[in-house]
Amino acid sequence: MKVESAYKGKPVQDRESVEPLSARQATDFERIVSSPQYKEMLRRKKRFIVPMTIFFLAFYFLLPIMTSYSTVLNTPVYGDITWAWVFATAQFIVTWVLCVMYVKKSNAFDKDADEIIELIERDGGSV
Repeated sequence: MKVESAYKGKPVQDRESVEPLSARQATDFERIVSSPQYKEMLRRKKRFIVPMTIFFLAFYFLLPIMTSYSTVLNTPVYGDITWAWVFATAQFIVTWVLCVMYVKKSNAFDKDADEIIELIERDGGSV
């Protein structure tokens, strides 16, 4: 089975054929993690992910809680369709919207991470 190597994108037959990185080829991830740019990126990432997760969990668990402990969602909206059906359908829509938002934001974070790695490698690690 052919496996793409994570380094240089070259196909490799097995793990033993992968050459170890030399000192110049290796990225100093300890310097990257300790850099102020990386720490700022992590802060921005947390400011995005934590509220998004809290919103999603609250929205998700609101349906079973409201259907179990109140009759608000039993009110008809149109014909036999109640607010419970509208809310349940909205959960699918919200899930897809949050997924698209996360993918777009994570692409931006990946770009930022690549820029930080290039900066560290270009400057020889002096950040």
